[in-house]
Amino acid sequence: MSMDPQREQLRSAVQRQPQDFIAWVMLADAELEAGDTAAGDHAATRALQLRPGHPEALARLGRARWMQGRHGEAATLLRQAANLVPEHPGIALWLGHALEDAGQPEAAADAYRQAHRLLPGEPYITAQLLNWQRRLCDWRELEPLSQQVRQAVAQGAAVVEPFAFLSEDASAAEQLACARQRAAGIAEALRALPPAQVRRAGQLRVGFLSNGFGAHPTGLLTVALFEQLRALGALELHLFALNADDGSAIRARLQAAATALHDVSSLPHAAIAAQIRATGIDVLFDLRGWGGGGAPAVLAMRPAPVQVNWLAYPGTSGAAWIDYVLADDYVLPAALTPAFSEQVRRLPRAFQPSDNTRVLEPAPGREACGLPAQGVVFCCFNNSYKLNPRSMRRAFAVLQGVPGSVLWLLSGPGNADARLRAAAREAGLDPARLVFMPKLPHPTYLARYQQADLFLDTHPYNAHTTASDALWAGCPVLTCPGATFASRVAGSLNHHLQLPTMNAADDRVFVETAIALGNDPQALAALRATLAQRRSDTGLFDMAGFARDFTAEVQAMGRLHGWQDAHAG
Repeated sequence: MSMDPQREQLRSAVQRQPQDFIAWVMLADAELEAGDTAAGDHAATRALQLRPGHPEALARLGRARWMQGRHGEAATLLRQAANLVPEHPGIALWLGHALEDAGQPEAAADAYRQAHRLLPGEPYITAQLLNWQRRLCDWRELEPLSQQVRQAVAQGAAVVEPFAFLSEDASAAEQLACARQRAAGIAEALRALPPAQVRRAGQLRVGFLSNGFGAHPTGLLTVALFEQLRALGALELHLFALNADDGSAIRARLQAAATALHDVSSLPHAAIAAQIRATGIDVLFDLRGWGGGGAPAVLAMRPAPVQVNWLAYPGTSGAAWIDYVLADDYVLPAALTPAFSEQVRRLPRAFQPSDNTRVLEPAPGREACGLPAQGVVFCCFNNSYKLNPRSMRRAFAVLQGVPGSVLWLLSGPGNADARLRAAAREAGLDPARLVFMPKLPHPTYLARYQQADLFLDTHPYNAHTTASDALWAGCPVLTCPGATFASRVAGSLNHHLQLPTMNAADDRVFVETAIALGNDPQALAALRATLAQRRSDTGLFDMAGFARDFTAEVQAMGRLHGWQDAHAG
């Protein structure tokens, strides 16, 4: 696997002139860019030995430690660097990343704000600040920041993270432009592997690349499907894990279900691509996309002849190296097709699988959950960045219309909960009507849905895994489907459960429906009984059926690329 020319030149340069501080710093950058964190760490360390305490060397070493998951060390090094050069926006930005992952969310926001103050016109930094303010439910200047980011995307001037952009109230066409700009930046820096071909006969070899193979939403959604695919035996299943073994039961089940689980967590991008190619993968599924912690550079090298965007990233990849997106006819209707760079393939069921082997633990009492003894419990266990002003205005209006009700939320980072309580007070509500649940192990969290009466979804970024969790645990989900993939996922689940009244046409209908159900215990009980029935008699949670449909779809893709089914005809 040849290295890119710039890295080769820099490696030669430091061999010829081991005292060249600048060359070591540049080499550290090039190694980290290529995903070789060990080599990047080494180069930054050498630079620091040449000039102890130099901010540029401290910053590179901090960035290397951050990429290695050594977040506390990274934050310390980058803080030292930022204190030495407080007017350096790039170091402030990296410090923000490190503090974010080191569990110091409010300090991370301060670092992003400092970077933005220094470079107010830089869309990437604006987008980072905007995204982090959303996570902290800090809605100051949200609209102007959002407008600036959307405008930069429209002008093609931005490299904005497409995942963060999903939280903006942008159209599917804007999301495509954002993803294309990000993909173009990656493609420029990489060379594709020589073309490979799908095997002509025999079992198709299917690869899945993800950083979520463990106790993570992706692992939770896919594990039962992989078990059913293994039982069906028509495909060879290769999981390429970008995350190390987390020791979870889910990871062990994934390992057992796959033909092979390849731990590629410590490998640079080119080595991962080479391993996928050497394994002879025919169809490769990207189970991360732009979701952060993924490896788009690996897919950009074209390690497999057919590459598919599915499940983890709710939008288009905008990438020339992704051939297909796998969806369903509700979440990605014909009207959305032009906003996707991929060819659209649709399953005859909801595109999202889930773990139908989960057994609900007994629900703890209301008091143990911090809930009042009486009153309707509305819930929304979505991540804090989805709880934007529009979604909370809607939820507050529901609380106004249902006396004695409470809204049960997932506790957010930093001071997010306090900010939401302040927003409730401004809306004329007693802030005590917001109840916060700490992050809990999955089975414990899942059991708590049994104490919730109705899930109030968010817009434009829906509940995805959380909607699936709620429905599996018997809690109905009220949503307001929009005109983007990310705003139609909960709607797709309701549609395939044959619960169309849970898909509200607009905010007014959403609020009216929630209030009507909240004030009518019998209607609410009837809805829950219908959900319990639909859960077993529709195909939404039928993973054996999903495995058959998924296999047929993969084989159809294979046939389009020259594979011949020995059993056909």
